Amino acid sequence: MIDYLEILKATQEAAIACYDFIGKNDEKSSDKAAVDAMRRVLNTLDFKARIVIGEGERDKAPMLYIGEELGASSGRVQYDIAVDPLEGTTICAKAMPGSLSVLAITEHQGMLHAPDVYMDKIASKYPVVDLDDSVANNLKNIANFKKCPVNELTVIILNRQRHQEKIAKTRETGAKLKLISDGDIAAIIEVALGDADLYLGIGGAPEGVLAAAALKTLGGQIMGRLIFADENEKNRAAKIGITDFNKKYLLNDLVSKDVIFCATGVTSGPLLEGVMRQDNKFKTQSIMLSSIDKQVLKIDAYAPHNYTNSHL
Repeated sequence: MIDYLEILKATQEAAIACYDFIGKNDEKSSDKAAVDAMRRVLNTLDFKARIVIGEGERDKAPMLYIGEELGASSGRVQYDIAVDPLEGTTICAKAMPGSLSVLAITEHQGMLHAPDVYMDKIASKYPVVDLDDSVANNLKNIANFKKCPVNELTVIILNRQRHQEKIAKTRETGAKLKLISDGDIAAIIEVALGDADLYLGIGGAPEGVLAAAALKTLGGQIMGRLIFADENEKNRAAKIGITDFNKKYLLNDLVSKDVIFCATGVTSGPLLEGVMRQDNKFKTQSIMLSSIDKQVLKIDAYAPHNYTNSHL
């Protein structure tokens, strides 16, 4: 694997690039700034890598698109990269808590080449939950495992209309409910760290793979099933190798090889502090996870205040 800190610089620069857009209600500009910064850093590294989890297809540039090759090296592809340069564009635009810049890297063919569709997900620190079980049974199983009452458990769910039944079923059990507006990668990491007990809901498939990359080091359980809106989405998935449209993906299906995961806070949230300007420097806080040696690091760093958004 390449040097941890070289990879970390990509999320740090992307987060810093978003600073001037926090609270400005300009999702497109903040996302573009993060993408441009991350691409610039990755293209300086001495490797050849391919984006397998990105932001759309080639014709939707300037996003880091699926299939894009990066790095200063030539020859065969050595690494696969999953990216979300700005997870929580709305959060950043509204200066709400918890937006991140996220990246994961494995050896080539080490992550699911997931299509940009929805995924039904469940995640827990405890190996006793199942995507196909009821909310009540999953919580009962966790409570039995922890030897505590269900009403002491905390469940995180994205606050969406599509989740109203899950929300109602959770409330019926008496468990504590934490509704979030966005940011399911950070939510699943919270669950893996033990700050909550269960994550439920339908979100992006790319975010599911990125969350699995974090769990590869932190431990815990994640299951997911792709959700296709129409035949067009199924056809696109088939082109990148998805053959079983009903498959229940487990952690090792989503990320099969050792992985480095890093995330840098854009706006402060439960997981990380956001970017701050202090005198002539930017302060960032990041989390770096490596399944190779089970490293779990929280890193505070300072960068000179000389970053300029290329499109301003």
